[in-house]
Amino acid sequence: MKQRMPLPRAIASWLLAAFLTACSQAVPTPVESAHAAPPRKTTDAAAPKIVVHRDAYCGCCHLWVEHLRKEGFTVDDRVEDAMSPVKERLGIVPAHASCHTAEIEGYVVEGHVPASDIRRLLREKPAIRGLVLPGMPLGSPGMEVDGVDAPPYTVLALGKDGSTKPYAEHTP
Repeated sequence: MKQRMPLPRAIASWLLAAFLTACSQAVPTPVESAHAAPPRKTTDAAAPKIVVHRDAYCGCCHLWVEHLRKEGFTVDDRVEDAMSPVKERLGIVPAHASCHTAEIEGYVVEGHVPASDIRRLLREKPAIRGLVLPGMPLGSPGMEVDGVDAPPYTVLALGKDGSTKPYAEHTP
């Protein structure tokens, strides 16, 4: 079994900063859509349909779309000219923001939330606005970096009043 050695804190911090900077910088060509492997088999009668709003120039949003497709979601991948109006319409404040915003069955999903959390949301149907994963946590779906030990992250439940509370803990 291959043993992974943790990187020194300074190197890990530099890698994270470089990765996040690269994700936020324009790429030469817009990423029009993510192409993924065929969706996994699901026992659901129909694959959940999710609308993803994203910027054409983000380098990681299409990786999250690919994650959803691999997990059996049907994705309507919408490249937006501006994300601010989308976030405002869906009630996402800057403190909760990430690089992409999704809508599914009346819920909002902000950021690199794992498909398993979205499935749980759809199964349990809590009386909340949705799920948020602020920023772009290293190790979350679409933000994986091979060979780097990512820190744990917490997906938050977004209340209808804008409050948040922990929904799911993840250790990549």
